[in-house]
Amino acid sequence: MKLAVGIDIGGTNTVFGFVNQAGNVLYNESLKTKYFCTADTLVDTLAKKIKEKLSEQTDWELIGIGIGAPNANYYKGTIEHAPNLDWKGILPFADYFKKYFDQPIILTNDANAAAIGEMVFGSAKSEKDFLMVTLGTGLGSGFVSNGELIYGHDGFAGELGHTIIEINGRKCGCGRRGCLETYASATGLVRTAQQWVPEDPYSTLHHYNKTELSSRIIAEAAAEGDQLALKIFDFTAEKLALGLANAVAITSPKMIILYGGVTQAGDLLLKPLRKYFEETVQNIFQDKIQIVISELDDANPAILGAGALAWKGLMNTSTALSAGN
Repeated sequence: MKLAVGIDIGGTNTVFGFVNQAGNVLYNESLKTKYFCTADTLVDTLAKKIKEKLSEQTDWELIGIGIGAPNANYYKGTIEHAPNLDWKGILPFADYFKKYFDQPIILTNDANAAAIGEMVFGSAKSEKDFLMVTLGTGLGSGFVSNGELIYGHDGFAGELGHTIIEINGRKCGCGRRGCLETYASATGLVRTAQQWVPEDPYSTLHHYNKTELSSRIIAEAAAEGDQLALKIFDFTAEKLALGLANAVAITSPKMIILYGGVTQAGDLLLKPLRKYFEETVQNIFQDKIQIVISELDDANPAILGAGALAWKGLMNTSTALSAGN
């Protein structure tokens, strides 16, 4: 049985799993990213776990490894100055894996991996122009135009989360101020709550101290009708709508696909987001663009996205070989 390994490197957790060509995750596991002081020690542990599983399942054949990571350079196989990771500098991440595996190792930005996952396994199978936005610890994005991911000349195209929407706004992990992800992400939600909760003693969020607040707690409060929590989601949706409206003016996608922890809030986010988006976007794009939640398996979207990298790489190689013949 041919399988790809999909790996997603997150600021909190690293997840990996074995993915077949139909988009089924046959096995998955999670590690705490912060437990590993260096990137190569994480790779060493991942390699051992992957090899152990392959030795247990003798009918499994590894075709490649796809890796999604923040600030990943597709061309160089490096992770470079990732603001949400403790490892600093430029890391030759793909090369670390090549010490252990002979199969192709493909590394890209985590949101680009999610976009490829949507193309191969998800709701964008028939779409050639769409925007993928990941709403997790930060805000990632992958731009697909005419069926191809936009990487730019250096591999770093599509950083919607680091477009500035507020001059002299919130300090961002990238070193600048006012980036979209400081407002529209799980971290952004919490920062808004930390700023506003002290001013509203009637909110249920007032029962939590600053370190206890999370996007999940805010979403639960909003679902129960807490007015401050609802206001926080409305504010977040307004900021995100502005960022999306600006992005649409550049690439004119047919669809915007959202995934990540914040999307679990459902209509608490989507309803105001769609309203503000239509109010903000240029009139030539109004009522043309769908904003939807990812259809990838809720339990394993990051693994599927990364695994799709390897499967797409194999399909591209097969196509090229067929064309050569």
